[in-house]
Amino acid sequence: MTIQNRVIHFEIQADNIERAKTFYKNVFGWKIDKIMKKEEGEMMDYWGIMTGSDKEPGINGGMYERPEDNILNTYDCTIGVADIDKAIDTVKANGGIIKKEKMEISGVGWFANAIDTEGNKFGLMQSTRKEK
Repeated sequence: MTIQNRVIHFEIQADNIERAKTFYKNVFGWKIDKIMKKEEGEMMDYWGIMTGSDKEPGINGGMYERPEDNILNTYDCTIGVADIDKAIDTVKANGGIIKKEKMEISGVGWFANAIDTEGNKFGLMQSTRKEK
């Protein structure tokens, strides 16, 4: 079965892979492992990012060193969190920046914009929707 018109993967460019890995592991508990090695014939070094269980909604992604010839500006991803205040504090404690403070989106939840240690923008969202 082919999935069409859904985001199925994301990628993060990083100037410093170890610093970025530490940030995302500490802030969100993501598992990040090197899955491709240039010295073994692959086109680049590449780290797989597991954001959670395959039984839960969400997607996994990857990370690679920011190349000089293909700098991506951003693909704005939003990360669901259980407690936005705690997530904001954890982002700050791990070297990230909160660019837009917490605001309520009526009927959706609490939202804030953040920047990671590599200058990449992402969103934080604590849902206030009731489970059906």
